[in-house]
Amino acid sequence: WTCLVDLEGLNMRHLWRPGVKALLRIIEVVEANYPETLGRLLILRAPRVFPVLWTLVSPFIDDNTRKKFLIYAGNDYQGPGGLVDYIDKEIIPDFLGGECVCEVPEGGLIPKSMYRTAEELDNDDIRLLTETIYQSASVFKGSPHEISIEIVESSSVITWDFDVVKGDIVFNIYHSKRAPQLPKKDTLGAHGITCPGGNNVQLIEKSWQLGMDYSMVESPFICKEGESVQGSHVTRWPGFYILQWKFYNMPSCATTNLPRVDDVLATLQVSSHKCKVMYYTEVIGSEDFRYQLYFVLSVSRKYVNLI
Repeated sequence: WTCLVDLEGLNMRHLWRPGVKALLRIIEVVEANYPETLGRLLILRAPRVFPVLWTLVSPFIDDNTRKKFLIYAGNDYQGPGGLVDYIDKEIIPDFLGGECVCEVPEGGLIPKSMYRTAEELDNDDIRLLTETIYQSASVFKGSPHEISIEIVESSSVITWDFDVVKGDIVFNIYHSKRAPQLPKKDTLGAHGITCPGGNNVQLIEKSWQLGMDYSMVESPFICKEGESVQGSHVTRWPGFYILQWKFYNMPSCATTNLPRVDDVLATLQVSSHKCKVMYYTEVIGSEDFRYQLYFVLSVSRKYVNLI
């Protein structure tokens, strides 16, 4: 039999570790119990993020099975050597240029109404920290939370996945050749105040100067309360990369003395000047990434038969 997989819309949001783990388990069960039943696997509209997913999945796929994979990028599947060479046009879905009317609705994103509230997460802090791979961090006004990732080889890929549980934050990525020093437990935070809780760490020393001791490698972006953020960064140099979650200060309106609605809401929402995030990071080695980059360039042709 032939399996058709449409990857339209695939992005870093879908590379959720529990989801990938479930996919690997499905592959393992199928190969163990139904060997050599797959005739051909056609992967359509493979996006740029596909090499990252393939890096995670391919080591668990048997060599004989990988030979049955055909990958198409863009609209190449519609031309010669495309789907019609392997599947009858009358059973190809209409949204892929076939004649079969598909009435299956698209799933889309999970509505935020189904997200868990900050209070529910606060009550489950102990369970989340002990049973999941995510870490919890508090962000205070003047006291960002920072983690350091050491990169030995350039072209490695740093990936991140975090949820803004409470408040609004600014996410930054910096690079430094100097190894950040972990602060002592009794180190005072900003304004001489001891940082409450053990889940707030500051690595960038006050004596460091931006542009000399460390540099910004990604433009900062604002993340609102309730948002789930996934992304990646291809490193250009070895050294230490610092991921920073910083308290977002709402800019005041300079054209009028009247407060803006957003300013009032922000004041009511984050009156304690405290934010909270749940995050997970991972690094993909440069060799794996270079191989997958070569792979995705090959996919830009009509199709690639993986060997």
